Amino acid sequence: MNSAARRIGRTLALVLPVVLVLSGTLAVTSVPWASKSTDTQMLTASSGKTVTTTAPKAPQDALRDRLLLELQERDPGVALTHLQRATTERPSLAKHCTSIARALGRAAVAKYGAGHRAQAFSRPVCDTSFASGVATAP
Repeated sequence: MNSAARRIGRTLALVLPVVLVLSGTLAVTSVPWASKSTDTQMLTASSGKTVTTTAPKAPQDALRDRLLLELQERDPGVALTHLQRATTERPSLAKHCTSIARALGRAAVAKYGAGHRAQAFSRPVCDTSFASGVATAP
């Protein structure tokens, strides 16, 4: 009886860690790192590398994202100045200037919590679209 218990114990001691490692590896082979994004990343257990699939952003989307980040880190005036500079340097972005300025206006209201505080940073960029964004912000 004693030897049978030892044999079962040894078998479990060898098999159980293997089963746990394999089940853990299978559990993490597909991990969504980015939440609610179009970027898809997958971690494969065999390679140990992260594979990223991303679609290239349009220049106006990249500019909007960069300026919104800049607005959060600094102030809307700096972001509007850089928007004006970007549209002057790349005339192809001029047709997107109004939508970017409106987005900056809405983000400024969200940051400062009041339209009059956000409006203080208004500049005549893109035919006062920033002011329009401030006015239409919820």
